Amino acid sequence: MINVNIIWIHCEVKKKCIILGRCSDFMIEKYKKAGKIVSKTRSMAVEYVKADMKIIDLINYVEGNIVEMGGMIAFPCNVSINEITAHYTSPPGDESVIKNGDLVKIDLGAHIEGYIADSAISVFITEDGPVSIYDGVDGQSEENLNIKMIHTAHEALESAISTIKDGVELGKVGKAIEETINNKNFNSVSNLTGHSMDRFILHSGVSVPNIKEENNHIIHEGDILAIEPFVTDGIGRVGDTNDAYIFRFLRGRPMRMVQAKKLLDIIATNYKTLPFSQRWLTDHIDSKYLNMAMRQLLASRAIYPYHVLKEKSDSRVAQAEHTVIVESDGCRVITE
Repeated sequence: MINVNIIWIHCEVKKKCIILGRCSDFMIEKYKKAGKIVSKTRSMAVEYVKADMKIIDLINYVEGNIVEMGGMIAFPCNVSINEITAHYTSPPGDESVIKNGDLVKIDLGAHIEGYIADSAISVFITEDGPVSIYDGVDGQSEENLNIKMIHTAHEALESAISTIKDGVELGKVGKAIEETINNKNFNSVSNLTGHSMDRFILHSGVSVPNIKEENNHIIHEGDILAIEPFVTDGIGRVGDTNDAYIFRFLRGRPMRMVQAKKLLDIIATNYKTLPFSQRWLTDHIDSKYLNMAMRQLLASRAIYPYHVLKEKSDSRVAQAEHTVIVESDGCRVITE
């Protein structure tokens, strides 16, 4: 007998409760809508990004379009450049600029009523404009290491997606990713993974490996997975930097500082279990108190910091990512 988690969902239209399977038609429609918003925004971001643009301008463009299209921001848009691998979003007052020759990773997410779509793409900035997977495979991909890594990340993503169906062990997914990357003479970043998602929970407990490993976890029909290979010509390991600009609410705590108590209430009310950016808080609290209040929240472990991650050998990294819904004989990619 198939082990299916039964979920009670209140149906507003019929005004009664109905029993649905692990991923109901109701939920799938929400995921599909979020996925379409992410897909369209991702394409627009690739056309928008250019040399000499401030990172914050690209982030505001991405987050603004998600909201304009009817979605909610699932997490702060990440714009991680070159050896910075993940978790970079602009802090308040960020003046950082995207430069010609940069390898830029754009990681974005939207949700509809908590049902999340998460996707990422890498772009190489040239004098003639941005180059991404949308430009297809041509001679440049063999001549330019950055472009070759971009295509390899996308190929690894497609290899992983082709393995996913009900009953597959996650170790098989990681094997497909690493073999595809190694065949192009690159390394997979071994200590970064994809992840399962649940309603209002971006990382819900299951990690999807990017390397071959003994992982016997079985994926099932209805599982929601974000698959995200990272490709590098370096050693393939990342480490924390001292910087953290993305955070997540953990728990309520007593606060001595009035502004810290107010800030924690704002965070819990507005962002709940989803990641948030410190720059989102500047409209809620005077900037002269913000850093002090954030330090108190971190020290009390009321919030969790996502440190900016950097490739340990200072080598460049490319990323590709899609969100999929596992089906009986394959998977549905909602962010294509």
